Amino acid sequence: MNDTNVSNTVLDRLTDEWDALTPEAQKAARYVLENPADVGVSTVREIALAARVKPNTFVRMARQVGFEGYDDFREPFRAAIRKGTISFPDRARWLQDIRKSDDLGGLYADMIGATIRNIEETFAAISAEDLKAAAEAIWASRSVYTLGVGVNNANARNFTYLASTGMTQFHAIPRPGSVATDDLAWADGRDVLIAMTCRPYRAEVIEAVRIAREQGMTVVGISDSPASPIILSAHHRFVVAADTPQFFPSSVSTIALLETLLSFVIAVSSEEIVERVEKFHQRRHQLGIYQDDPE
Repeated sequence: MNDTNVSNTVLDRLTDEWDALTPEAQKAARYVLENPADVGVSTVREIALAARVKPNTFVRMARQVGFEGYDDFREPFRAAIRKGTISFPDRARWLQDIRKSDDLGGLYADMIGATIRNIEETFAAISAEDLKAAAEAIWASRSVYTLGVGVNNANARNFTYLASTGMTQFHAIPRPGSVATDDLAWADGRDVLIAMTCRPYRAEVIEAVRIAREQGMTVVGISDSPASPIILSAHHRFVVAADTPQFFPSSVSTIALLETLLSFVIAVSSEEIVERVEKFHQRRHQLGIYQDDPE
């Protein structure tokens, strides 16, 4: 929910008063912060059931942050629904208001505007069929090598980390102390290379794609131009918008694309992947890696 009044009068109050809330009230507040769209359409009993607390907990929480009761607390959310303001606000007016806010308002508005445009332009040019075809190639492969250097090294490693929660054949390259072409030395037609680079294009990524093609690998290319060397050489081609007011190209669209691609891989995979991911996270809870929510 993006309505400014709701955010200022309710959601911000919850975060400001968080430490003063009881543990049970924090559970209720957490549910509201994470699911604000549910508040305006749910009864106190319904939302309490979803949050796994008693209805009176929501009443007490509302009073603790300055409202007379739950109905008073819920009213701004219901008003937002009536006014139709729970969707994304009018972009032009929103950005103009930010621009006028202070000396850095212009930069802030430019960054937000570029981020939104990059996401829209990227996905407007990509079809679900394109993503499905790449996902099926990835799932059917023996090994998947994800290559990124510079800023894209972090993107490649994040993708590989997420994939490794349910699959074991993913490798981020270059490995520490190695070079990408060496990491691909024993790869062949059973393997996939996901390569990414934006202008100025990195020579080692271009060379790795060339080697991968020579060795019969399937190449998924992610870059910022249809004329990019790695796009021209790829079997599955994804062009991302990376414009930004700052010096470095934006990674927002690349990250969004990788997350979407991974979701497609899981969608075309066998049911065991879901079980593996659940088991992975259960193990982390058992090892105390995650902090569980208070009972």
